Amino acid sequence: MDGMAGGKTSLSWVVNISVVLLVALWLFPTAGLFISSFRTADQISTSGWWASMFPQEQNQTLRTDTPGDPADIPQIDDVYTIDGNLFVAEGQAPDVESVQATISVWGTGSRNIDAYQPGDTADLGDGEAITVQSNGDYVWTSAEPQSGRGQRVFTTAVTPPEFTLDNYRNVLFNPNNREGMAKAFFNTLTVTIPATIIPILIAAFAAYALAWMDFPGRALLIAAVVGLLVVPLQLALIPLLRLHNEIGIGKGYLGVWLAHTGFGLPLAIYLLRNYMVGLPRDIIENARVDGATDFQIFTKIILPLSYPALASFAIFQFLWTWNDLLVALVFLIDSSGDTTVMTKQIVELLGTRGGNWEILATSAFVSIAVPLLVFFSLQRFLVRGLLAGSVK
Repeated sequence: MDGMAGGKTSLSWVVNISVVLLVALWLFPTAGLFISSFRTADQISTSGWWASMFPQEQNQTLRTDTPGDPADIPQIDDVYTIDGNLFVAEGQAPDVESVQATISVWGTGSRNIDAYQPGDTADLGDGEAITVQSNGDYVWTSAEPQSGRGQRVFTTAVTPPEFTLDNYRNVLFNPNNREGMAKAFFNTLTVTIPATIIPILIAAFAAYALAWMDFPGRALLIAAVVGLLVVPLQLALIPLLRLHNEIGIGKGYLGVWLAHTGFGLPLAIYLLRNYMVGLPRDIIENARVDGATDFQIFTKIILPLSYPALASFAIFQFLWTWNDLLVALVFLIDSSGDTTVMTKQIVELLGTRGGNWEILATSAFVSIAVPLLVFFSLQRFLVRGLLAGSVK
């Protein structure tokens, strides 16, 4: 019956729908990022990732092959003739047999990109003409030898779904990017691992003291910890940076470790203290009767029983520091790039114009691989730690 212990409540469907929505809100952007990392720049700019499995219509500006020595241009029926394939000339296909796009309309100017159908001939003036077929084959004729750059052709072509590994090759194996990404990866580990371990060590001692030791002002300290949870990170950046610069740690790893430690301690102490308070009191009292000191109780009883809570905070802290950009930009001031983290390296890979969306998607998915591994390997501890104390 509804409302009885062990029975389903009348609002259980609301909970189920909420869980499905939360999973979808997390899953859809991740799936979109993953799919976009295998798409080309043109595909990303013309259609969303949800349309990646369907043929796409794209507008492209292609050029014919560049004329070489006029003496090498063949003459057919007293006109100079250059033929080839637009997609092969642009490097989009290695040969004509590999061309998968189909041109629906084309033109010779940006204002009339749909002026001609495949197979039509366009008059370019001065005795020049060009004919373009649906597969990109062209014949460019002229009464005089062609010179200069190739002829521009504006096309609207339907292309089948296409996925490529070139984005990953560019990010991970390109000599210009590989060294930077590898260095940024190890720099991020150098920042994240100590910035996760240090606050856990400090918070564990503090949480035990606030949970099981009686001393004056304990309630005020607990209230202060709760109050620090709502203090915005941005308020402390400038004062903390000035302090770090005055004592000489404002441009290295030590400064960013201490910054992440300070920003993460309130949550760590609050989470661990609430967990330790819920541990059975009889175990602590029996240990004290047997003569155990507070340090022995902490190391031999409290810590082994607190693994779920420690793992819960470790996940939060690791994900936050791994994905952090603001604190790294403020406290890792290095013009040489020796301490660049992955979040900053991704921004640099985009260039000054920030239009390389395929590089952004690929780099971002590479950067979240480690956090995903950490989360899925420790998620059972996360659930146990968050639910600790809810049931007596």
